[in-house]
Amino acid sequence: MRKYLLSLFFSFSILSLFAQELDVKANIGNPSNIINDGFVELEVTGGVPPYTYKWDDQGTSLNSPRAQGLAEGVPVNVIITDAEGTSTTRSYKVEANAITEHFNGSFKPIVASMEKVLFWDLFSAIGIYDPVVYADAKNVPTPGWTAGIEDRFVLKQWLKPENSQINKGEPIAIVESDTGEDMEVLAPASGTLEYLVEEGKVIYNFENKQHVIEQGAHNLARIVYDEKVPLTHPNGDPQTKNIPFIVVWLLFGALFFTLRMGFINIRGFRHSLQLARGKYDDPDAPGQVTHFQALATAVSGTVGLGNIAGVAVAISLGGAGATFWMIIAGLLGMSSKFVECTLGVKYRFINSEGRVFGGPMNYLRYGLEKRNKKGLGKVLAGLFAILAIGASFGGGNMFQANQSFEALQGQMPFLIGNGFWFGVVTAILVGVVIIGGINSIAKVTGRIVPVMAGVYILGCLAVIGINIENIGPAFTAIYDGAFSPSALKGGIIGVLIVGFQRAAFSNEAGVGSAAIAHSAAKTNHPPSEGFVALLEPFIDTVVVCTLTALVLIFTGKHEAVGIAGAQLTSDAFGSVIFWFPYVLAAAVFLFAFSTMISWSYYGMRAWTYLFGKSIKSEIIYKVLFLVFVVVGASVSLGAVLDFSDMMILAMSFPNIIGLYIMSGEVRTDLRDYMRKLKAGELFKKQVEVK
Repeated sequence: MRKYLLSLFFSFSILSLFAQELDVKANIGNPSNIINDGFVELEVTGGVPPYTYKWDDQGTSLNSPRAQGLAEGVPVNVIITDAEGTSTTRSYKVEANAITEHFNGSFKPIVASMEKVLFWDLFSAIGIYDPVVYADAKNVPTPGWTAGIEDRFVLKQWLKPENSQINKGEPIAIVESDTGEDMEVLAPASGTLEYLVEEGKVIYNFENKQHVIEQGAHNLARIVYDEKVPLTHPNGDPQTKNIPFIVVWLLFGALFFTLRMGFINIRGFRHSLQLARGKYDDPDAPGQVTHFQALATAVSGTVGLGNIAGVAVAISLGGAGATFWMIIAGLLGMSSKFVECTLGVKYRFINSEGRVFGGPMNYLRYGLEKRNKKGLGKVLAGLFAILAIGASFGGGNMFQANQSFEALQGQMPFLIGNGFWFGVVTAILVGVVIIGGINSIAKVTGRIVPVMAGVYILGCLAVIGINIENIGPAFTAIYDGAFSPSALKGGIIGVLIVGFQRAAFSNEAGVGSAAIAHSAAKTNHPPSEGFVALLEPFIDTVVVCTLTALVLIFTGKHEAVGIAGAQLTSDAFGSVIFWFPYVLAAAVFLFAFSTMISWSYYGMRAWTYLFGKSIKSEIIYKVLFLVFVVVGASVSLGAVLDFSDMMILAMSFPNIIGLYIMSGEVRTDLRDYMRKLKAGELFKKQVEVK
């Protein structure tokens, strides 16, 4: 009898054990040949419901058994846990079918590896900075409010006393809108209730410009947590505001060169304008293009989609305060441009046909060779050239063609589905320009850049002018956001890094690309081109990026939720000038077009450094470049574009190492140039007396 009882007990134990196991069935799908549209849907039995699903994908909720928008060919992991804590881990992969899916899936892990290097956070790694974003309170927004809404909301009645302890979901107030509708406000979190508006007072009035501009003006209360709460992504991962290593690398370099050159970004500004206007243009000086044409070519390579879409992303993430730090980073970046473009001219090579070959490849190799660092110079120059070629095909070409097509088809429905033909037409237009070399590129950019920048700046000024009464609240929002931002924006460190990052990515100061364009300038004095080049971050970041940010802030779109990028900027313009989104779409194309032709020259000079300086070598590169224009507009390559775009940032590693080593040489050349300038020894155009 005892044996039977033990046997029965053992059987029940085994059955109980099996009953606790989670049985998981997966439905895996790839509905189309479009990249990143795979899905995995789970059906779980066993254990004790409800189940939680901890996906790799941060955008998938802990309560969702379905993850979608997955990259084909890339494994996705999920940890399934029941109500009693029993868990199991599963890994799934959506099979790639189309060639674009295979490319995207192959490059996804490469991009992740690059991000680990470029966006590695040194400060959190050594424990002096906690990147996790914490919130000490939860704002209670007005129900029914959205950015740009034309309505008035009044706090009709408080249902809970101030400083009382409340639970999530409890009714705390009644709000009345101008439509006459009464809305019950429920507590979005548990904690201590803190009033922001008195009973019977107006919470938000769209006619009050301060309400439109001020960040969080639509909030009626705050719920203060008993202790700080880490903010999380839908999948439960903590939200973080990292300090990317690449941003630190670029900004530390910019600060170093600013100090090393004696604040040349400030004291050299007036002279740089004189040079750009042609006051010191010597027609007999060696080179192929004027100071202004070199400036226009380099500016066209930086002023682009980042100034429209990138700034909108920065403002969405960092709030109005990111604008202040963007300006500071732009001012510092002017010094980096001075150093690299001075060296670009100094170490250029001009062949017997008058063609110029210059840029970081030359000064890294021959400048370091002069310092008995020949081996290091060859390695850095070769690495830079490889990265520059990849960046020209990707970030300077495919990415521009892809994003300009996306922007234009949004305003011109007849383009939808015709990416290939858009790419062919764009390639023809680009080909017509780049076949003529730097002279042709300089002439086109010399005309396009002033026009497109002028139209965009006038549009920004028109929006700001129409909303000029917002100027006080706008600058208050920028100052408050820069120095006392909410925890929801990552605190002051989070806002500072967002601003610095946008500026560094936009003006490319320290990347070395502009030194290739400026090396073709007609000049006998390398520092003169350094002066001209320092205007680029000023135009790109301090002027154009700041104006974009001000448009978003003046129109109240910096508070918009669920929309970002070029569409947010377009909406901001459209809220004031209904037809301007069409002009903006055309500007996006011109920005992208000018960026492509400038980067074709950058990539070609890197190509000829590696594969020879013959005309045949240049033609091979140009043909490949035009093929990639069509590819970029025709298909969405996802991670391929991300990879090639990141190569632009990676160019700064070899470049800045060389700039550090040669900065003393540049400072000596600068002193000699300033002596000649003061002594009147430089060529100067004579003013004709009529």
